[in-house]
Amino acid sequence: MIAGPSVDRHHWRPKSQGGTETEWLHRVCHRMIHRLFDEATLARDYDSPAKLLAHPDIIKFVKWVRKKPDDYVDWPESAGRYGRNRGKRR
Repeated sequence: MIAGPSVDRHHWRPKSQGGTETEWLHRVCHRMIHRLFDEATLARDYDSPAKLLAHPDIIKFVKWVRKKPDDYVDWPESAGRYGRNRGKRR
């Protein structure tokens, strides 16, 4: 994993759900995980890389992001938990 601003620590089980184990993830991947799943769902269903990588939306995202440079950082395009349109009225 590349050190620097393109990576974040991800708790496989959210801290709010008692999680302590972390791993470095690319920031864009980390943001996508939290855009797709709330903390309760992550804790219950996706508390490991293997479980997360089996989800169809993550599979599609990984195929797309694999083509980007290693230091690629961007916000997800659509509104969501971290989307750039968060809080704006439509």
